[in-house]
Amino acid sequence: MRLFAAVLPPDEVRRELGVVVDELRGLPGADGMRWTGRPGWHFTLAFYGEVDERLVPELSARLERAAHRTGPFPLAVRGGGQFGRGKALWAGAEGDLATLRLLAERAEAAARKAGVPMGEHRRYKAHLTVARRREPGDVRACLEALGAFAGRTWTVDELALVRSNLPASGVPGEQPRYEAVGRWPLGGGG
Repeated sequence: MRLFAAVLPPDEVRRELGVVVDELRGLPGADGMRWTGRPGWHFTLAFYGEVDERLVPELSARLERAAHRTGPFPLAVRGGGQFGRGKALWAGAEGDLATLRLLAERAEAAARKAGVPMGEHRRYKAHLTVARRREPGDVRACLEALGAFAGRTWTVDELALVRSNLPASGVPGEQPRYEAVGRWPLGGGG
């Protein structure tokens, strides 16, 4: 199973961001971008890649403990940026980023303790990918529009384990499908 741990924004937050992303599609530099589907918008905490199904119960138990040890916190989608000289365009985050980073570290540690190979540790950068392209490109107009975006604040109250189902049809532009296979309340609530 191809898995990752994530924070999933509520529908109203995705709708707000969707209005801005629809405007981005018509800006200079937006042609050639593959825009990610709104149902899949998320803040990845830890990417696990292909995980042996036998490890999933232990990973789930450890993620549940990580969620229990982390209290709910405020977050908003705000601003944006790029990776790879325009190969990825993303919306940023504002709010209690220290707790978001702590939850990401705990999600990574949960995987390591469950026996999931994680590779090298990278410093966590909160981002929600809205578009990708194969080659670098000039996305300054998109960055300017994203930079002005300020979404509503919500309370992050759960950690999700998400399965990524990659497209198999070979149809150009087909999106991966994301399915939450586990959800745990933060702070032990629920």
